[in-house]
Amino acid sequence: MRSKLIAAALVLFCAGAQAQTLVATSNILVRALDRSLDFTSDTTTSIRDMKVVRAAQDDAASFVASRGAIRGAQLEAALHAIRTQIPEAREASDLELAEAILAL
Repeated sequence: MRSKLIAAALVLFCAGAQAQTLVATSNILVRALDRSLDFTSDTTTSIRDMKVVRAAQDDAASFVASRGAIRGAQLEAALHAIRTQIPEAREASDLELAEAILAL
């Protein structure tokens, strides 16, 4: 009986943690989408077509989740490529660009 109560408590705890993760992920995506809309649609399309940016999505997720503590090589390459090819992106922070990469 006690093990059933423990198992039920664990299930409820995990469900709560998953719900919080979903809410946090949704908030990140909404903020990233909002920031990405600051660029023109042509710019967004050109970013979306850049292979180096697509390859950096996992690194961007780690960067955003760690609040900038984890900086992968693919993300660094994507940030450099974006800022090189899109002048408007030079003013954006690394976090804003990483969130925009996630929104693609």
